[in-house]
Amino acid sequence: MCALRPLVILLTGLPLLSGQEQAPVEPASLPAPEQAVAPAKPTVERIDETRFRIGLLTFDRKTREIRLPAAVNMTEGLLEFAVVHRKGKVHESLLVTDVLPEHLAVALKLLRFPASPLKEEPFVPNKESRFEFEVEWQEGERTRRVPLREWIQHEPTGGTLPPGPWVYTGGEDDRGALAAGAEPVAIFAGNPALLHYAGKDFQNDEVWLPFPKRVPATGTPVTLILSPSPPEP
Repeated sequence: MCALRPLVILLTGLPLLSGQEQAPVEPASLPAPEQAVAPAKPTVERIDETRFRIGLLTFDRKTREIRLPAAVNMTEGLLEFAVVHRKGKVHESLLVTDVLPEHLAVALKLLRFPASPLKEEPFVPNKESRFEFEVEWQEGERTRRVPLREWIQHEPTGGTLPPGPWVYTGGEDDRGALAAGAEPVAIFAGNPALLHYAGKDFQNDEVWLPFPKRVPATGTPVTLILSPSPPEP
């Protein structure tokens, strides 16, 4: 039996599917109009021995890699986010995705990544909270894959996003729930997000731009790949 199933039940109570959804069951009763209705929990669907799907994203329990379908959203203008939901703050994000932030939150918890809540500089996150981000896309017949930082320019230096970790910061409010308006990935620390850049100038919202001539045309489909940072020597 898959070792992930007990984890799914323990952490979230999510049903684990083996390929096909079951037919919906008619509720025995409906809530009163003024009664709050809890949001439906996403299902975790098994793809093969190690890979699973939640909504549109996939993750691998062995490599702990998470893959999100996305698209290029901006090729010029100031950036505060690396990735936002399509209905989110699209006017200041490099990429846009249809993946729901809450689905990404579930995947991160199922893979047992600990959160390092964002703090003022100097911010030293838990080593287990650090990620490498890469972006993959088709260029003609060729599949290309580069670090996401190569698509983001640090305007004061003219170079790429300075080396520094992407960190799972949790994106939760004071009640432990996902904060309202939390996006998948932020560059500027002042925005609510599940993951943040935590390198040089991460608290500055006026220095990040799409890197000229490196970012493909707006609308280009891409895959954002999140993988845990390798252990430091």
